[in-house]
Amino acid sequence: MKNPISLSILELAIINNNSNATETLNKTKEIAQLTDRLGYKRFWLAEHHNMAHVASTATVVLIGYVASQTQNIRVGSGGIMLPNHSPLIVAEQFGTLETLYPGRIDLGLGRAPGTDQPTAEAIRKDFFEQAQRFPQNVSKLQEYFSEENATAKVRAFPAEGTKVPIWILGSSMESASLAAAYGFPYAFAGHFAPRQMLQAFEFYRDNFQASKFLDKPKTMACVNIIAADTDEEAERLSTSLYQMFLNLIRNDRKGLQPPVDSLDDIMSEEERFHVNQMTGGSFVGSKKQIATDLKKFIEYAKIDELMITSPIFDHQAKLKSLQLTKEVIDELNTNNSL
Repeated sequence: MKNPISLSILELAIINNNSNATETLNKTKEIAQLTDRLGYKRFWLAEHHNMAHVASTATVVLIGYVASQTQNIRVGSGGIMLPNHSPLIVAEQFGTLETLYPGRIDLGLGRAPGTDQPTAEAIRKDFFEQAQRFPQNVSKLQEYFSEENATAKVRAFPAEGTKVPIWILGSSMESASLAAAYGFPYAFAGHFAPRQMLQAFEFYRDNFQASKFLDKPKTMACVNIIAADTDEEAERLSTSLYQMFLNLIRNDRKGLQPPVDSLDDIMSEEERFHVNQMTGGSFVGSKKQIATDLKKFIEYAKIDELMITSPIFDHQAKLKSLQLTKEVIDELNTNNSL
């Protein structure tokens, strides 16, 4: 019998074009509480900077808030952009979170800045040097979490011995190589960079080196899912997702836009090509359509966990999409279809 696949959510706390950060963070709480009740496994928050339409800039603060408002779901980072931070500070922060919410905190690590070049330099003058030192800084972070660090001159309280799970996040072969060499679980950002996802997973599995943290490869794919009662309704809701990537291509920092009847008058053919490249890891439709497409994807990608993001303009429609998606996964697991 195949192992059931778990379902998790990546929340970007995207601000709608007619909303604000206060409303968005309250909606984030409601999303976390719903997914907690539904039995989602993880609720991860992403680190972004200098983006007026993203409310998850202070990622660690928001992780603590979400953990305080939920009961069982694991809460973590998808991810903390390690070159922006001192490994000591990250260890102290996540050690504190794990102490407050034992057994519920994840630490996903990325090496990108999560922003533009001037902002990366404003965060940390030596950002690009630290990006090159990503493997060494991951190792340093492990040291701070270890009980053996009790005899070191520099210690991270209360991180020592807290055993916070570390994930390597990425969207390229380089991240797959690092995760495999260090024996970490590996999460791929298929929700915005799906082109190398299957190749990266295959490389990771083939080159995985067992560690004291993980004895066999563990993969998670993050994809976009827009689910609704009908295929037509889901397709219309998904136009907000495509507009979001269109604005990213144009460097137009708008909030999430309402759905439209057609994208034909909004983007050029060249823009459509680039948007389609970035959104290839998206699943849109009714429960029946989502079930068919997800079953194929999960079997083909051979993933252990599925994480979703659902940029939907209407809050109630987003909550409905998250519920429908969980029903799909539960039915696939119950019927042993995966």
